[in-house]
Amino acid sequence: MNDSLVQVRDLNVIYANGVKALRDVSLNIPGGVVAGILGPNGGGKTTFIKGLLGLVPAKGEVLYKNQAIKINSKNIAYVQQKQEIDMDFPISVFQCVLMGTYPKLGLFRRPGKTEKEKALQALKVVGLENYKNYQIGELSGGQFQRVLFARTLGQDADLIFLDEPFVGIDVRSEAIIIQEIKKLAKKGKTILIVHHDLNKVRAYFDQVILINKTLIASGKTEEVYTKENLKKTFEFIDNPLFQ
Repeated sequence: MNDSLVQVRDLNVIYANGVKALRDVSLNIPGGVVAGILGPNGGGKTTFIKGLLGLVPAKGEVLYKNQAIKINSKNIAYVQQKQEIDMDFPISVFQCVLMGTYPKLGLFRRPGKTEKEKALQALKVVGLENYKNYQIGELSGGQFQRVLFARTLGQDADLIFLDEPFVGIDVRSEAIIIQEIKKLAKKGKTILIVHHDLNKVRAYFDQVILINKTLIASGKTEEVYTKENLKKTFEFIDNPLFQ
């Protein structure tokens, strides 16, 4: 693992109406890890990701491999929450996954044989090659989340952001996705995941980022994922793991 793959300094997100969605976040994220972003509803987890990626107005400095993160956009994948995606959009499963290859194609280039083979292989990895001609709206929640993850595999990004990928999906889909995520980390990829299930944190994540409008703590799971830090993050904690 490489230290400080991503460096965040004084990240602030303040909306036009004056609402401070996130304030004074500074941290380092090492390479080759699976990191969980945890916090209460409305605590700024999604805002943190969007602030890092420049998808919302933000102040501060975000570096990826010691360069401004926007310079490296081709090597970054972001999968938003499912509810932000139009499931009625007339696109097939295969076409959706193929879109993951677009960022590295360059302007005016169309996917060719190599990209199509990569997309099909990604569908095989998540067990959905037989669904390639389905319209995305025909899939279950878990199947569609696997498709979104396959699109990420097709992009072959080095830095991956997943926003609540396990919400409302079946056990099999979750197991497939987390298994492949861990494989990616072993290959040196870095994956940041907005997550809500506290019971699975130790099993899923090498690193933890605790956020509630500001950074509460970040670092190795065994060091940061403590009862004291969770109380600070959630203001109360009612979980048998921490009694």
